[in-house]
Amino acid sequence: MSELDMKPTIVVGVDGSDDGKRALEWALETARERGMRLLLVHGIDVGLSAADPYGGGYVFEQLQDVGRLALDSAAALAAEEGIEAETRLEVGSAAYALVEASKGAAMLVVGSRGHGGFAGLLLGSVSTACVHHAHCPIVVVPPPDGARK
Repeated sequence: MSELDMKPTIVVGVDGSDDGKRALEWALETARERGMRLLLVHGIDVGLSAADPYGGGYVFEQLQDVGRLALDSAAALAAEEGIEAETRLEVGSAAYALVEASKGAAMLVVGSRGHGGFAGLLLGSVSTACVHHAHCPIVVVPPPDGARK
């Protein structure tokens, strides 16, 4: 096993939302300070593409493109900081993908809410599921003070 393989990993939920970007920034700072690597994870909810009345294929491809774009952007930020990062695009529930990725990780970092849900909720469904089921310590990065009331 190489020294690189032994670096502790921070798993980060990446969805391109403002809350997700704050979680990524927190994870980047922590990885830099502690000499850790990142595993950037994006889950594609197949249910969204299945709801397309015209077969779902086009919508699914769009969801994949959006996921890859969010992951590539996050990986580019990590590279700028000199932080090793791996990306993982998973088909299925984002919560499930993050919980599975948390096995063996030093920590899991998510935003308090992503693209879905209701604006007044403090925690979204993905962050709530991760809090209850992650296999490692979890950090839920809150919105800035006063952003949600």
